[in-house]
Amino acid sequence: MPETLRLLAEGFAGAMTWPHLAWAFAGVTLGTAVGVLPGIGPALTVALLLPVTFSLDPVSAFIMFGGIYYGAMYGGSTTSILINSPGETASIITAIDGHMMARKGRASAALTTAAVGSFVAGTLATLGLTFFAPLLASVALSFGPAEYFSLTLVAFTTVAVLLGASLARGLFSLFLGLGLGLVGIDQLTGTARFSFGIPQLLDGIDVMILVIGLFAVGETLHQAWRHGQDEGDMVALREFSWMSRDDWRRSWRPWLRGTAIGFPLGVLPCGGSVIPTVVSYMVERRLSKRPEEFGQGAIEGVAGPEAANNASAAGVLVPLLTLGLPSSATAAVLLTAFQQYGLQPGPLLFSTRPDLVWTLIASLYIGNAMLLVLNLPLAPLWARVMLVPRSLLFGSILVLASVGAYSLNRSLLDVAILYTVGAIGWGMRRLDIPLVPAVLGLILGPLAEQQFRRAVAISEGDYAVFLARPISAALLIAAAAVFVLPLWLRRPRGAVAP
Repeated sequence: MPETLRLLAEGFAGAMTWPHLAWAFAGVTLGTAVGVLPGIGPALTVALLLPVTFSLDPVSAFIMFGGIYYGAMYGGSTTSILINSPGETASIITAIDGHMMARKGRASAALTTAAVGSFVAGTLATLGLTFFAPLLASVALSFGPAEYFSLTLVAFTTVAVLLGASLARGLFSLFLGLGLGLVGIDQLTGTARFSFGIPQLLDGIDVMILVIGLFAVGETLHQAWRHGQDEGDMVALREFSWMSRDDWRRSWRPWLRGTAIGFPLGVLPCGGSVIPTVVSYMVERRLSKRPEEFGQGAIEGVAGPEAANNASAAGVLVPLLTLGLPSSATAAVLLTAFQQYGLQPGPLLFSTRPDLVWTLIASLYIGNAMLLVLNLPLAPLWARVMLVPRSLLFGSILVLASVGAYSLNRSLLDVAILYTVGAIGWGMRRLDIPLVPAVLGLILGPLAEQQFRRAVAISEGDYAVFLARPISAALLIAAAAVFVLPLWLRRPRGAVAP
């Protein structure tokens, strides 16, 4: 622990410079504005900014990305409360009681409990990241190729099973991403795969183009399709006021419980913040002395899920930084950002680039405090941002996406691929097929293939190596359990085995 505190102090020394404070402030401000806008989430924003930030050094870029990530988690609650239109999926649960509070003239109290709860949960969860991540990184140093391959299988099965309306849709998304990740020359045999005779595809499809296409272009097409179908009711935000004493009394326990739920579930590869917010809402309703108020404007229904939302955001960074495994869409995009800078998240990152890791973690504390100061007095301003015409907003996103894709290799083929993938992303949204498994398959597929081949080569062709090593075997059992257990639980009651 003394070593961790020393490294954290060095991280604060690096983060407290004026340039890094400026990038942190820019990130949290942009992230909050992005979270306020419906349909624009942190994954989309970071994806769009990847080409723009190439001129920055990695530390400055990831300080800004971290601010965007935390800020978007904050900002998503504003539209949920004011117009019943969540800025991103993790704020869906907040809309249930938050919007009812706004309709009853208590929007200020709802926005305050969301902001303060997010600050409390974000700070406590970042403490967990500070002390838990180095421990996990030291354990991960014992991982070999077999363990990493088995770990990727756990990530694949968990995300494919837990996300989406059905297992078939989750698996379809996963295998789509795996297939796209195989495009290009096989590094082992030199054989061209899925290049269709197009020379530009021999190097593979740039991951950034696929991510921007799935999220930015796909979401824009989806919003255009839904235009006019779900316009929310704008609720006028009255003069800003703090919560009452009774509101504080009813909120502080849900903040702590939401943190305790959100952080560990964020660490697990279960798709990010959606599941923790649902679990927190169910817990608060079960423990409440006034369960009849839930769905009618219970402040606990805002405080708990918002705390779980922001705590899980810090939890998601633990497997990303220590194992190189993203467990949410935003984490997958951040993994792409690391790779664009020639960095590979994992246990070695803590020893090879401690300046980057600990300055980033320190900047999360600073950004969290900035967000509290930013969100409390500026809530009415964020409400006015909703007046921006969606046609102008999403048209600008298409322009940025196109310019970003073309600037990578100065190739019109990349732009064509961008819109092809965007059309696929729109179709997946229309059919309720989750995007996260596709992103994970795309990014982790080549890694899984590489580690599988390396493990088999080291064992001289013995495939039992994955079961012979204890950690690898335990991970394979966990992956099988994640896949089989939901099928077993969904079996008809009273069914008799033949």
